[in-house]
Amino acid sequence: MDTTTSYKRDDSLDLSNPQTRSLLLVAAAVAFGVWHVLTNVYWIEPGRWQNAIHFAGFAFFASVMFSPFGARANTRLAWTIDLAYGLLIAAAALWVAGAENALYDRSLAVTSQGWQLTIFDWSAGFILVFACIDLSRRVSGWVIPILVVLALSYILFLGSYMPGVFRAASLPLNDVMFRTLYNDEGLFGILASISSTNITLFMIFGGFLVVSGASNFVIELSKIVAGRVKGGAAFVAVLSSALTGTISGSAVANTASTGVITIPLMKANGFRPQFAAAVEAAASTGGQLMPPIMGAGAFVMASYTAIPYGTIVMVSIVPALLYFLSVAFIVRIEAVKHDAGAELDLTVDRGKLLSGGLVFVIPLAVMVWMLLTGVTPAFAACWAIAALMLTSWATSLLSLVLPDSLFKPVAMGPTKIAEALTSGVRASIMTAILLVTIGIMNNAIVTSGVGNGFSLMIAQWSQGSMVLAILLVGLVSLVLGMGLPVTAAYIILAILTAPALAGIMSDTLIVEQLVTGIADPAKSALFFLVDHPHVAKIAAGMSRAEAWELMAAIPFEVAVTIRPALIDPAIAPTFLLTAHLIIFWLSQDSNVTPPVCLASFTAAGIAGSRPMATGFESWKIAKGLYIVPLMFAYTPLISGSFVEVIQIGFFALFGIYATNALLQRYSEGPLGILDFALLVLGAVLSYWPLNLWANLGGAGVVLFVIVTTRARARSLPPASPQHAPASS
Repeated sequence: MDTTTSYKRDDSLDLSNPQTRSLLLVAAAVAFGVWHVLTNVYWIEPGRWQNAIHFAGFAFFASVMFSPFGARANTRLAWTIDLAYGLLIAAAALWVAGAENALYDRSLAVTSQGWQLTIFDWSAGFILVFACIDLSRRVSGWVIPILVVLALSYILFLGSYMPGVFRAASLPLNDVMFRTLYNDEGLFGILASISSTNITLFMIFGGFLVVSGASNFVIELSKIVAGRVKGGAAFVAVLSSALTGTISGSAVANTASTGVITIPLMKANGFRPQFAAAVEAAASTGGQLMPPIMGAGAFVMASYTAIPYGTIVMVSIVPALLYFLSVAFIVRIEAVKHDAGAELDLTVDRGKLLSGGLVFVIPLAVMVWMLLTGVTPAFAACWAIAALMLTSWATSLLSLVLPDSLFKPVAMGPTKIAEALTSGVRASIMTAILLVTIGIMNNAIVTSGVGNGFSLMIAQWSQGSMVLAILLVGLVSLVLGMGLPVTAAYIILAILTAPALAGIMSDTLIVEQLVTGIADPAKSALFFLVDHPHVAKIAAGMSRAEAWELMAAIPFEVAVTIRPALIDPAIAPTFLLTAHLIIFWLSQDSNVTPPVCLASFTAAGIAGSRPMATGFESWKIAKGLYIVPLMFAYTPLISGSFVEVIQIGFFALFGIYATNALLQRYSEGPLGILDFALLVLGAVLSYWPLNLWANLGGAGVVLFVIVTTRARARSLPPASPQHAPASS
C-alpha cells in the first residue's frame, strides 16, 4: 500500500515567491507613507532621527527595487543579498542618528584629539557613504557618484594641490567623516529635511490625485477649453500638462502620463508626429514651473533663501503662464501653417469631469489656502490629502443618487489609499536618495569654500554682464542635466552660482551709486580696502565704465562685505530669489535639449518619431525657458508691484509671439521681408520694461503683422491639410 502522503506547500510567507515579496514591499511602502504623514502632523521626530529614518526606508526600497542583478533579481539569492544590503544601510543610518549625543560627550571629554569616533561610528559612516554612491548610481547614473568622490577627495587631499581661489586646506579623515554625517549641510541635514518634510508628502499627495481620478478631470477640462479652437488637440496637451504639473514631480512622468492621450490626439488632429511629441515634452517640462508645487524646486528654494514658500509660489504664477502661452503660440502658428487641427471629435465625458473636478479643485484649494495662511508646506500637504479623501467619500455617496453619465467617482477605499501611498513612495525614491547624497557634496562645498571660488569665476568671466553670467549658468546646467535629474542639477547650480548671480544684480545698484558719488564717509570708506585708482573718485562720482571697472577689481571676500552695507536689506532677498529662479528655470532645459533630453525621448517613443529630431523640435518650442529668465534679470517681474508685473507680463506676450513667429518664419500667413523687420521692432518694444508707450507701440506693430499676414493668407488659394505619416 502506498503510504506516501501528498502535502501542498504554503507559499504565502515564502520569500522566494515574487508575489509574496511584492506584497511585503507594498505593505512596507504603505506603512512608510503613513509614517511620513504622521511624523509631520501628529508627532515630530527630532530632525536627525526623522531624516535618518527617511533615508533608511528609501535606501531599503532602492536596494531591493533597483537591483544590480538585472534579470536574475527575482532569484532567491539575489533577493536575499539585496534585502540584507538594504537592512544594513538602514541600520547604519539609525546608528548614526542614535550615536550623536554619545559622540559629543566623548569628544568634549578629550578636546585635544578631535572627534572620538568608535569602530561602530566609522563602520556606519563608511557604509552610508558607500551606499549613497552606489544607490545614486543605480537610480540616476554615474554623474552624482563621480561628483561625490571628487568632492570628498577635494576636502581630503586634492584641495591643497589646486591653484588660485580653488586651493583649500586638507582636513583629517575623522573631521571629514563627522562633518559629512552631522553637519547641517551633510547627509542628514538641510537637503534631507527638504525631502523628508516636504517633497515626499507632495509626491504622496500627487499619488492620491492620480488614483482618485483627478487626472481624468485635467484631460476633460482641457477638451472643453481647447476643443473649439484650431489645433485643439495640441492645446489640450498644453493645458493638461500645465494642470498635471501640480500633480507630477517629474517632466518625464508628466510626459508619459498625459502623452499617451494627447500625442495620439494631436496626430489624429493633423499635426506632425515629431511636432506632437515635442509639444508634449515642452509642455510637460513647464509643468515643473507651475505653482503651487513646481516639482521639488519651490521647497528647495524656500529652504535655501529663507523666503516663504507662499511668496515663491505667488511670484511664479505670471512667469509660468508666460511659458505655457509661449508654447500655445507655437501650436497656433503650426496649426495655421499646416492647416492642422480640423475635424477632431473632442467629446467631453461629463461624469469624469464633474467627479474628477471635485477631487482636484477642493484639495488643491485647501492646500493653497493653508500655504497662504503661513502653515508649513508639509502640514498643508497632509491636510490636502485628508480633504481629498473626504471629498472622494462624499462624491461616492452622491453617486448613489446621480446617474453614471453625470457622476463617475473613484471611491478611495483601503485598496485605493494603499495604491496612492505606494505610488507616492515609489515616485519619491530617486529624489530622496539624491538629496541625501548631494548632502555629501554640499558639505564639501561649504567646508572648503569652493562655492565662493566658483562664484568668483562666474563673476570674472561674465565681467559684470548678466547676459554672459546667465549664458554660463545655462551651459553648466545643460551639461549637468545630461546626467542628473533637474532637481539635483538645480541644487548643485544653486550652491555654486546663486551667490554670483545675486552679486552681479547687487553690483548694478552699487554702480549707480558710484556714478552719482557716495558722500557718506562710512560707506565710501569701505572701498579703501580696494587697491584701485578709481577709489579716489568715489565721493565725486565717475563714469559708468569706470564704476564697473572698480567693481571688477574688488576681491570676492571684500565684495561680500561691501554689498550688504550699500544695498537696502529689504532688496537683498529679492536678488537672491531672482538668482534662484533663473537657475531653476535654466535647469529645466535638460529635459528638452539634445543630446540628452529624456522628456523628448519619452514623447518620441509614444509618437513614433525620431528621438533626436524630436529633441531639437522641443528645444525650439521651449524657448520660454530662456526668455523668462532674462526677464527675471532685466525687469521687475519678480519684485514689482501687481500693476507692474501685469504690465510686463501682458506686453511680453506680444514679444514672445513675435519671437515665435520669427523662428517659425510664419505668423497667420507667410512672412515677408518687411514683416521680419516689423516683428523684430515689435518684440524689442514689447519687452521694454515699464515703458507704456514703447509697449503699446510694440503691441501695435505685432498686431499689424498678424492682421496683414492673415489677410494675405486668405487671399491665397486654399491648400490641402498636411497630414503626416505615422512616423517622422
